[in-house]
Amino acid sequence: MENDDLVDLFGKTARRLRRDQMERLAPLGLTPSLARALRAIVRAEAPLRMTDLATRLGVVPRSATGLVDSLEEAGLVSRSPDPSNRRSILVSPTDKGRTMRTLMGQARREAAEDLFSALSPEQRESLRALLAALNDPDA
Repeated sequence: MENDDLVDLFGKTARRLRRDQMERLAPLGLTPSLARALRAIVRAEAPLRMTDLATRLGVVPRSATGLVDSLEEAGLVSRSPDPSNRRSILVSPTDKGRTMRTLMGQARREAAEDLFSALSPEQRESLRALLAALNDPDA
């Protein structure tokens, strides 16, 4: 029963954080899925093939195409043919996309700050350590 309570509390907290982030992304014209895709594209060291983007996002290629369509329409990314494979398309962030990534980061930090403001610095550090332990693949 104790684990059920932990699962419920963890789920409730994750939903709250996601909801708060969605509210802060909405004025930017982004959904969490679009923000996640843009983040992956901006973080890439080189233009991404659509299939590589789909893999990074854990979605089917058709879903990645829909996300890129929306990001391109907003002027946040651009597409170009892959010079090494004419059937492949590369996706790159535009300057506007890089700027948007910065704004997204601010929105994310503000949502997290609101959520975690109820905790003392020591509690935050304890929570960080606990979450890191849960996410350690070698644990």
